[in-house]
Amino acid sequence: MNASEVLRIVDSLHREKNIEKEVVFVAIESALVSAARKHFGEEADIEFIIERDSGQIAGRCGQDELDYEEVIGRIGAQTAKQVIIQKVREAERDSQIDEFNEIINDLVTGTVHRNEGRVTTVTLGPIEAILPRSEQIPGESHQPNERVRALVTEVKAQGSRVKVVLSRTRPVFVQRLFENEIPEIADGVISINAISREPGYRSKVAVSSIDSKVDCVGACVGVRGNRIKMVIDELAGERIDIVRFDEDPMQMIPNALQPAEVDEVILCQMMGRAIVLVREDQLSLAIGKRGQNVRLASKLCTWDIEIMTQGELEQQIDRAVQGFCKLEGVDEELANRLVGEGYLSYDDLSVIEPPDLMAMGDLTESQVDAIVEQADVLAVEAEEREAEEKRAKKAAAAVAAVEAKRVAAEQQLRAQAASASEEAAADATESAEPAKPAEGEGSPE
Repeated sequence: MNASEVLRIVDSLHREKNIEKEVVFVAIESALVSAARKHFGEEADIEFIIERDSGQIAGRCGQDELDYEEVIGRIGAQTAKQVIIQKVREAERDSQIDEFNEIINDLVTGTVHRNEGRVTTVTLGPIEAILPRSEQIPGESHQPNERVRALVTEVKAQGSRVKVVLSRTRPVFVQRLFENEIPEIADGVISINAISREPGYRSKVAVSSIDSKVDCVGACVGVRGNRIKMVIDELAGERIDIVRFDEDPMQMIPNALQPAEVDEVILCQMMGRAIVLVREDQLSLAIGKRGQNVRLASKLCTWDIEIMTQGELEQQIDRAVQGFCKLEGVDEELANRLVGEGYLSYDDLSVIEPPDLMAMGDLTESQVDAIVEQADVLAVEAEEREAEEKRAKKAAAAVAAVEAKRVAAEQQLRAQAASASEEAAADATESAEPAKPAEGEGSPE
């Protein structure tokens, strides 16, 4: 391996494997040292230096100069080659790790190679990345040779290979899709301020614009919804609500609960809770199917949102005041102050910060501890009663279902019996009727 051959190898690896030339030089030097130590011993002070410009190799063992060709001749060219290949592979792996570390949380496009159990393997150039089932959108499946877009979430060394983990379920995935499809976001005119997501079902995206002439919501939707449709198609039909971001929670919370109409928002700062009042006909829409709408709105606004009607709020307030007054050490004034701060149950009171309660009621630390202890006990009792009521309702529903089936079966039997009776009566009537004379025959004279 002469000087020109060294330079040729370095240049070839640099171009083909995308490895920095310096990394290749260092790898070859390290490989020569490792190979030489197999002959001179692991403790030997050996060094090889390659001139970066000329490719000339100089080596030494202690104070003695080494002829690298003689060293390679002693230990075997094949051994040296294997060590060099190993070092280059390690350098290539490290280069790939650095490359993918720079695009963590960025979008990549690959080709599905195969499905193995709960993992889909995706080819990204020279790398085979994995898309675990837990990071796939529920209900979707990927076929071999299918083009797929995903988010790079994790990169690490795995032996001599690189392990890249992809995801299609993270909220950032939705953000990257918006950046790809909507030029105003890529240009920085429109910003995505918050995203909450339940993959495969629904996402809420809060956006704002630095240009008052640009409608941030309209720009994201596009003409006849053409822009948002591209994102929805990529997300396997997932529903997306685009709302206008506002730093004022009194405005942001109603926006986040769209399409429901909100009558009033009451902020309970100490609890981090927002009580949202809606009309009766808006209640189910505000809560959403299985609580999805309010749950996503809570994540989007970072407030614990509770939806209720005016009547429900008044009932809860009355019940909470009466309940708190039963606690030893809590008078009606303190009970009303607690309710005013959003504490509406024993469970809420059991997590109150002691200094806050001391300040609100001018109480001592021991009095606060006694109140919180009582609240803990009553919260457990209330939870047990609620569980018992649910069990009783479930049992009653089961009994009602059985009874309904029994009644339906009886009605069916009665209907069948009545039908059989009607058929029998019809047969009897038909057999009792006299035979009609044949045509042309008359009664005897």
